Amino acid sequence: MNQWESTLHRLWRVHTRNSQVTHVERLARSDGVSEDWPEWAPSSVLERLAETGVSAPWTHQIAAANLARSGSNVIIATGTASGKSLGFLLPCADAVEQGGTVLYLSPAKALAADQRRYLSELDVPGLRPATYDGDTPGEERAWIRAHANYVLTNPDMLHHAILGRHAAWSGFLRRLRYVVIDEAHRYRGVFGSHVAQIIRRLRRVSARYRSEPTFILASATTGTPEESASRLIGLPVRAVTEDASPRAALSVALVEPELTEQRGENGAPVRRTATAEAADILAGLVEEGVRTLAFVRSRQAAETVAMAAQRILSQSATRGLSQRVAAYRAGYLATDRRELEDALRSGELLGLATTSALELGVDITGLDAVLVTGWPGTLASLWQQAGRAGRRGEDALAVFVARDDPLDTYLVHHPEAIFGRPVEAAVIDPDNPYVLGPHLCAAASEIPLTADDLPIFGPGAEAVLADLVDRRLLRRRPRGWFWTRRERASDLADLRGTGGPPVQIVDSESGQLLGTVDQAAAHGTVHDGAVYLHQGLSYVVDELDLEEGVALVHGEMPEYSTWARDVTEIQILRTQREEDWGPSATVHFGEVEVTRQVVGYLKRDVRTGSVLGEQPLDLPERTLNSRAVWWTLSTDAADRLRKADVDLRGAAHAAEHAAIGLLPLFATCDRWDIGGVSTALHADTGRLTVFVYDGHEGGAGFAERGFSAARAWLTATREAIVDCECADGCPSCIQSPKCGSGNDPLSKSGALRLLDELLADGPGRP
Repeated sequence: MNQWESTLHRLWRVHTRNSQVTHVERLARSDGVSEDWPEWAPSSVLERLAETGVSAPWTHQIAAANLARSGSNVIIATGTASGKSLGFLLPCADAVEQGGTVLYLSPAKALAADQRRYLSELDVPGLRPATYDGDTPGEERAWIRAHANYVLTNPDMLHHAILGRHAAWSGFLRRLRYVVIDEAHRYRGVFGSHVAQIIRRLRRVSARYRSEPTFILASATTGTPEESASRLIGLPVRAVTEDASPRAALSVALVEPELTEQRGENGAPVRRTATAEAADILAGLVEEGVRTLAFVRSRQAAETVAMAAQRILSQSATRGLSQRVAAYRAGYLATDRRELEDALRSGELLGLATTSALELGVDITGLDAVLVTGWPGTLASLWQQAGRAGRRGEDALAVFVARDDPLDTYLVHHPEAIFGRPVEAAVIDPDNPYVLGPHLCAAASEIPLTADDLPIFGPGAEAVLADLVDRRLLRRRPRGWFWTRRERASDLADLRGTGGPPVQIVDSESGQLLGTVDQAAAHGTVHDGAVYLHQGLSYVVDELDLEEGVALVHGEMPEYSTWARDVTEIQILRTQREEDWGPSATVHFGEVEVTRQVVGYLKRDVRTGSVLGEQPLDLPERTLNSRAVWWTLSTDAADRLRKADVDLRGAAHAAEHAAIGLLPLFATCDRWDIGGVSTALHADTGRLTVFVYDGHEGGAGFAERGFSAARAWLTATREAIVDCECADGCPSCIQSPKCGSGNDPLSKSGALRLLDELLADGPGRP
């Protein structure tokens, strides 16, 4: 038993009472494989690297650097802390030395700021790095455009502030040699689809200035990296996947919190919350002096875990420990984020509860342990988060704490789904007309579009252009398509699928702006009566003003949290693909119209998770045109189930909830990116039907991935229900926290009978 296992066993015994450690995986230490520097590498860079202790590169770094310098687009898809930055620094510094420029893109400001810090500390002669994002003061922007040769930004700024003003960037673009796309595995779903079109616009604008930059992508280990990267940039890409860096030994433990005596909706047993479990373990590790990151799924959870750990540590015999734990999440002001990052680096902070904002490659060395609270969405993200530990070369610890969720239940009982399979491929759909249309408008506003431009935007561009002309967003002239409106075309694209401009959260007593929340999420997170957490303080929402985009809150610390409930109706618009599974079952994929409305919210006890009550809400409906996968059961099969006393509504409803929970195992999505509807008799099919749809306009590729993996997906769904130890259903198997009908009716046994009926006719069955 190594030191971490010993520490962990002690912590579990003291802090987590009866929670079950279902599996411990020990990943062995590995030595690195290095090679000589290439002859073309700039001597100034090698001298600076030697001064920082880098005497020789790893083989994957040089493989990527050589490919990029030869003009090949390349993706470096290796593990966390494998030195991907050096792989793209060498060719970029070489290009700058020869008078070229570099554009670096990251999905988050924190990562760009960290890269900027690294380049500044390296202090390579002639390399003038600058961060160009929303936090950059106006007086610095003109200097950056004129003088910086290594500009670090994000897709949002490239979209809104650079491409639309390309004339001001003409000198930079004319000399553009490399575009670095860091954390490329993060570009998935709707966001990734938007970024793919932004990259195509960048290629087009660069060609205007007679430059054809080489793309270097850096990614966590991912499935089919060449294919994913090529789809992102629209060009052929070569992959470097053999990780030659040394790896610390890592112990990975899977933990399932115990069922409690508390009862939730409809008398279902309540499992101890993953956040309470994580707070206990975090506090215990901090008490042991172990520098720890606790990753959680939401902003609210980051605040909850930090506050709970602080309460535990305030009773410690060691003074001041509660001040050495904090929360870190998106929505904080830039200065607050930087202070927290610096405090964790210096050791002033020992524990940090964070959203995925710190999953990215922010260089924080000295971390010993990582807690992953709830499935982070993908295997790539899990290993990215776990890889944050052990960055001093010492043995490291990672703990996955399961939430009350079907997927988490499945994973802690099926460790082979984590340790025995390759990571996922990113799912993007750049041809989605709801994504493509706004970018064609933006491209036309940058430089009028011609027929020669259309191939770069994909096969659907011409049809989408015709629709844009009909809607009078573009004007067709003999020389091409023109943007003729006064407003910015870039404002049409909702890059991150937020549904519009963010809602501002304002303290009604002081007038202080506390933070922001995406408009699409506002109905469910800052509705009237919602509990909102910010930097360790608790607020209750007085009013959500959707017209003004403001949520007014006041300081209060209730003993409950809130969960929004919505109701959904769905209509089939067009079936694109279908597959018969025999006489009883058919699986379909196609276009649907979804109407959703937040109708109320639950109050849950913050200590036990038990339901205290429900309050109604009066919020407007939201209509979504999207794509869905759905399966139907024949009338004969439904009659057989009825004769066996199966409640069809409860069975379909339970199977829907569990299937939504398991789809992230097969598609790079979160359960909150998708939704579902089930009915014993749907008007459009005339059969028992269960739908799972993408929660983004035009679709995001998740439902299509579910259709392609339908048999494996539904098999895993059944296994997750079987594995749960409850008798009649609970949030770990068939209950959903966002169910609009109060998780009623639900039938655990009926869901199993229904899935058996479906799978009996599945492909490959006799």
